Amino acid sequence: MEYRAVLHNTSPEEYQFLRRFDMKKPPHRQWHVLRPVTWLLSFPDVWSHQLKIHRDSGLDLRGPFILLSNHMAFLDFKVATAALFPRRSNYVVAIDGFIGRENLLRFAGGIMKRRLTSDIHLIRHMHHIIHRNGDVLTIYPEGRYSLIGTEARLPDSLAKLLKSTRVPVVMLRMNGNFLDSPVWNLKRRGNPIEARIWNLFTREDLERMQVSAIKERLKEAFHYDDYQWQKDNGIHINSPFRAEGLHRVLYRCPACETDFSMTSAGSGLECRACGKRWTMGSLGQLQAETGETEFPHPPDWYDYQVKTVREELSSGKYHFEDEVRVESLANSRGYYNLKTARVTHDLRGFTLKGDPAYFPDTVRKTPQSMYSCHIEFDYFGKGDCFEISTMSETWYLYPLNKQNVVTKILIATEEMHRMAKA
Repeated sequence: MEYRAVLHNTSPEEYQFLRRFDMKKPPHRQWHVLRPVTWLLSFPDVWSHQLKIHRDSGLDLRGPFILLSNHMAFLDFKVATAALFPRRSNYVVAIDGFIGRENLLRFAGGIMKRRLTSDIHLIRHMHHIIHRNGDVLTIYPEGRYSLIGTEARLPDSLAKLLKSTRVPVVMLRMNGNFLDSPVWNLKRRGNPIEARIWNLFTREDLERMQVSAIKERLKEAFHYDDYQWQKDNGIHINSPFRAEGLHRVLYRCPACETDFSMTSAGSGLECRACGKRWTMGSLGQLQAETGETEFPHPPDWYDYQVKTVREELSSGKYHFEDEVRVESLANSRGYYNLKTARVTHDLRGFTLKGDPAYFPDTVRKTPQSMYSCHIEFDYFGKGDCFEISTMSETWYLYPLNKQNVVTKILIATEEMHRMAKA
């Protein structure tokens, strides 16, 4: 069994006194002895994918700077290592990346982060890396792998954070990594990949630009569409399982407008409610077997779902409630079983009520406090789940009665945040 999948049973008393992740611990500079190891782990993989890196003229990788990158798959870290070679970097990594290897990852330059929290310790660590060590800091601000090969929502605070650091910002935008191992089916396809790296902001840019202008440039830099890139470049993916798992993201049938009715296998999608079927071609486009093809381009299908959730929220109809199995990620030993809880998601945000022995207080997360929601599909074979974090706790919540619902929960979280801001 993978170490990361280990689940520990613990009493409320034992859980209270568990050693917790030390979020205050200062970051290490990447040990020199580990740098060749990162190269050995990275270069053979990116070479096997025929990686092409396009470096803009005038690219300057000297001195301390922040590297921003889109986030599509685990392969991203290897592409970043190749793009920065031979420079070392510190990486902001979500805490689940530290399970079973906390010390190694810290010595390799990893900086611990709870997703979707405002972490003052992280800001201090970032300034330490940039201004005291003079190193590169790599951030994946989307905070999760792309669901459908397009950009995820960026945190509202990113522009202000960059402005406060007073160092240049470099952008690394990748294509093909999502297609190789989409989050809904991690089997590798082996398709070609490419990346572009360029100077996004100089120090002077950040000093003179308004936060709103920085946000606009970030939005443009992070715009990508892997399915369009695949089609434009004629990259054929003939893997027989190329659509398997796609129903986890495309959960709503556009023909009969039924939620959670989709299923997938091999290269096909099917609605269990009305029986309509679609096939994904080798260029990533969808084709209905009979009748109209509503959305040949998969991201357009996803956008249709966003629109329907937005309408549900505007009319006040959106509501999710279910019993969930709760696993806590307290430290690098793995997950801890906190029994079951009741979770509600509506226009007020998330409400989590669990066993009082583990949850003395009801957990509430408002729409303003979460610009997105981290989700996992069939996480270590245990089922789909979504994540709620505070500054001191991270809970993985597995719905027990409702199936294939986590993508809609994520969309609703993002749309509620957008509405709350507006």
